[in-house]
Amino acid sequence: MAKRKTILDVQRMKAEGEKITVLTAYDYPFARFMDAAGIDMILVGDSVGSVVCGYDTTLPVTMDEILYHTRAVVRGSSQALVIADMPFLSYQVYLREARLNAGRLIKEGGAAAVKLEGGENVAETIRAIVAMDIPVVGHIGLTPQSIHRMGGYRVQGRVQEQAERLLADARAVEEAGAFAVVLEGVPKELARQITAALKIPTIGIGAGVHCDGQVLVIHDILGLCEKYSPRFVKRFADVSQTIRGGIDDYIREVKEGTFPTDSHSFE
Repeated sequence: MAKRKTILDVQRMKAEGEKITVLTAYDYPFARFMDAAGIDMILVGDSVGSVVCGYDTTLPVTMDEILYHTRAVVRGSSQALVIADMPFLSYQVYLREARLNAGRLIKEGGAAAVKLEGGENVAETIRAIVAMDIPVVGHIGLTPQSIHRMGGYRVQGRVQEQAERLLADARAVEEAGAFAVVLEGVPKELARQITAALKIPTIGIGAGVHCDGQVLVIHDILGLCEKYSPRFVKRFADVSQTIRGGIDDYIREVKEGTFPTDSHSFE
């Protein structure tokens, strides 16, 4: 059995030009599927709030919820590097609280790294967490925890001022000690410039092909989330029809009395 990937493996992949694969997972079964397929990193994203819990945004997600899902994902994987999202209000107020919550995700959750949103404004926080020997992934561009400031899920960096700020954010995240950075909702040319400017890997989501890797939400690529369908998502399978068909058949057979049969019963 292959060893679990580390941040050194991820850094090597950037140096060697090998694309990095990342998917979100929130439970044991999906983590097992991804791990067996050879995914490089699994993100226990606060997107769980939208695709699993039914929240309209990621903002209500709590530390306890992320810890619960992180433990399940870690149990279901043995090879992928597991990253846990730091939810809203778990790192923005006090440095001490940010360090404590990051530590909980490692110690209690079993994650190997944490991810937090922001650029220059969270550089001090990234630096404080990294000083605890906890690997950090940054996240700039369209940051879902900033949805109210951004006025919705809007592409960031189309105007020159925004582009310059995002490049500065990326450099600040790298200088603070992050080992990778997610670029979300960023024009592909800007993402190319940022990727070329950084020594750490860039992981794109809606940021084009020039990033060092890509991340998507598992429910999106399997057709399991009907609330929205961002332009950057490709549906690689549609298992929703299979699931619905199975449920329909179960209901029909129970109603008809054709399930359970003798083969499903005990004497």
